[in-house]
Amino acid sequence: MTMVSEARLPVRTPEESVSVLSAMKAVFSRDLKTAFRQPQDLLNPLLFFVMVVTLFPLGVSPEVSFLREAGSGILWVAALLSVLLSLDHLFRHDFDDGTLEQLVLQPQPLFLLVLAKSLAHWVLTGLPLVMLAPVLGVMVHLEGNSVAILCLTLLIGTPVLSLIGSIGAALTLGLRSAGVLLSLLIIPLYIPVLIFGTGTVMAASESAPVGGQLALMGAFLVLALTLAPFASAAALRISLSNS
Repeated sequence: MTMVSEARLPVRTPEESVSVLSAMKAVFSRDLKTAFRQPQDLLNPLLFFVMVVTLFPLGVSPEVSFLREAGSGILWVAALLSVLLSLDHLFRHDFDDGTLEQLVLQPQPLFLLVLAKSLAHWVLTGLPLVMLAPVLGVMVHLEGNSVAILCLTLLIGTPVLSLIGSIGAALTLGLRSAGVLLSLLIIPLYIPVLIFGTGTVMAASESAPVGGQLALMGAFLVLALTLAPFASAAALRISLSNS
């Protein structure tokens, strides 16, 4: 009886215990390699970000006082739209070549594979925006402390944009005019991140404490990391079953 009971117990080998992590690394590295093979998809959001911030003073007002007051909002709106511009390609290429169906059939949890794809999207889109932010922040006459807080809020907020955006990208997969529908679905969910991101930079420019606002943005990031992959995985299954 002891031998039978012991035979029924599942035994995990070291290879099985790391299989999920290996699959996530494979998905992550594949997305990076695929993106670098299509540089136009990589450069479009970055060029859009730079063009919006550069052209905004020419179209509204080049006054230093106005740009210093509205600079954080300009940069955050431009970053939000840049991330939104790149979301349509998050699952599109995998859907077109059949890779997405293979991911769904994998023994590893789909939400972890979706999380790996979302992190790859942030590395390709959100992280370059954070790196460009100091230069553009100086361009709109933000002070040194405000530029540092701006970069910090973008570093916390852009992963939230990618994770929430993955839900909309999964829901609109395979639909006509998916870009318009994606914008309508996702932009309302982006508003809290936009409000706290710009508000934190404005509070820093007035030498007000920003610890509470940064903590709330960190809470947004934790919630997005916890819930968004599950929602995106469920949305992918629904979209694939309807296609």
